[in-house]
Amino acid sequence: MRGLRVVIRPLGLLGLTALTGSAAAADMPVKAPPPAATAYDWTGVYVGGHIGYAAGSSHWSAMPTGAAGPALSGSLDLFNGFNAFNGMGSYFEGFQAGYNYMTPSRWLFGVEADVSFPSTITGTSTLSSITSGTASYSETVEFSGTLRGRIGYTPNLGTTHWLLYATGGFAWTYDQFTRTQIAGLPAGGTAVPGQTENLFLVPRTGAVAGAGVELALPSNWSARLEYLFTDYGNRSMTFPAGAQRFNSDLTVSELRFGLNYKLNGDPNSGNAGIAPPTPEFDNFAIHGQTTFLSQYVFPFRNPYSGRNSLDPNQGRETCDATAFLGMRLWQGAELWVSPEIDQGFGLSATLGVAGFPSGEAYKVGASVPYARIPHYFVRQTIDLGGDTQKVDGAATQFSGSQTANRLVLTVGKFGVTDIFDTNKYAHDPRSDFMNWTLADTGTFDYAADAWGFTYGAAAEWYQGDWTVRGGIFDLSVVPNDVQLDPHFAQFQWIGEIERRYNLWGQPGKLAVTGFLSRGRMGSFADAIALAAVTGGPADITAVRHYNSRGGISVNLEQQISDDLGVFARAGINNGNIEPYEFTDVDRTAAAGFALTGKSWGRPDDTVGLAGVINGITG
Repeated sequence: MRGLRVVIRPLGLLGLTALTGSAAAADMPVKAPPPAATAYDWTGVYVGGHIGYAAGSSHWSAMPTGAAGPALSGSLDLFNGFNAFNGMGSYFEGFQAGYNYMTPSRWLFGVEADVSFPSTITGTSTLSSITSGTASYSETVEFSGTLRGRIGYTPNLGTTHWLLYATGGFAWTYDQFTRTQIAGLPAGGTAVPGQTENLFLVPRTGAVAGAGVELALPSNWSARLEYLFTDYGNRSMTFPAGAQRFNSDLTVSELRFGLNYKLNGDPNSGNAGIAPPTPEFDNFAIHGQTTFLSQYVFPFRNPYSGRNSLDPNQGRETCDATAFLGMRLWQGAELWVSPEIDQGFGLSATLGVAGFPSGEAYKVGASVPYARIPHYFVRQTIDLGGDTQKVDGAATQFSGSQTANRLVLTVGKFGVTDIFDTNKYAHDPRSDFMNWTLADTGTFDYAADAWGFTYGAAAEWYQGDWTVRGGIFDLSVVPNDVQLDPHFAQFQWIGEIERRYNLWGQPGKLAVTGFLSRGRMGSFADAIALAAVTGGPADITAVRHYNSRGGISVNLEQQISDDLGVFARAGINNGNIEPYEFTDVDRTAAAGFALTGKSWGRPDDTVGLAGVINGITG
């Protein structure tokens, strides 16, 4: 997707000179009046995406179904503030599509449909009575959408093209209702303490109304800000085990920011509004990617089976859609935010294989799409001289130029392997090898939450053919958790040195990466010793204490020709201590090649072949 670029041009000033005498007036050349500003034509089909924050409430009442008893009532607050260390909150992301028709008098009539996927729009109440015991009741919005009409007006503001509009129509949502018995026994029911009943994907319908403002941008793009209020009315749910029937309403307020692209606009016809973008005003960028991956494991003999085993004869899929939104802050500084929608599971819940075969499968999963914001960071590049190099625009990277010698500072939330252990031929499971231990070195137990991202800071110093990198990053609260340590008491140091060279006229590089983690990690020997004393199974969680775990790896890439390259990796780490975030691999060696499709006329195609050997300590 192309970057957004806003062009600001000074308006010419018309001077009017008064001349005396008819002869002077007759000698003055007559100039045609300047052309009137052409109104932007909003007519056409558009598609786009949005992100926003929601606040909702639900008033509920509960009646027993198994025996006479009092009615209970309460309310739920579905607003959840953003938690920076697990990434959750009542924000949402989604997509929209619609059609606008603009009349000659600048009135607009349109229709739009959208769908939104929240992070955590949920609320919980506790209820208690003699007949029901003590229980909790919660409602969660799984996903929602609307079908709305739009009526708007486009004021004549010269070269700036705004749309003011009101909107309203039909709304729908699929929700989850949950009742958990906490204490006591419900009269006429079968629920016992700790038992949970889930009513999943329960539909609700309602009405929505709101208003917004939209601004036309270069190259058929537009940006909008809108507010929507939705009333879903009443819904009844029965929990048989808890012997209760609930009635609840639901209202939701949303503030949304969206971007749209008009499919049938012609930038050369004047319909693009603002003049074609020019590079010197390229202060914004948008890139996007969506990936669908399906995998199947064939039947195989499995004499050993447990909760962490790979199950035979099963298929799973994952799907994600990511937008990369960038803005230049000042000279050399960039801000990047990457909202993402994820869905699906890895094989056997991403367990059973240390070198897992899908880099798109996280250590968490969901059958319903959900919103995440995995990236938000600032990068500062300071040029230090040397040859000027061209930089092509890509996800989380602006097009432009940089000097060969430079200092790059990155601070925020991002993936450690965005900076360390990179390889041109094996690094991105969305475009090359999907195996975890081919995309990155299997022994590189880098800091990350369950989705693969963390807070940290990194510095890179490029000088001639050398680069030195260093960084410090936050670990999870416990190994492989969704929650990052909010106190940064558990952390990881990473260092890397890279040497670039030319071999027979072809570029290559060799990098050595080392890490040291400091956190609460268990020793396998301690877990076995404790099990021998207690007679129970070895439990690594029972022997965790503040400990250190380190490792080192080597990473090689070598171009053979313009369309062929090879790579190799090898690594080792301290296998006596439990792995913290990444894979249960203590030694690894991998090698392979990648061939682009230039020779058959498809340069964006890539064919690759690689092998990896992974091992663990005794």
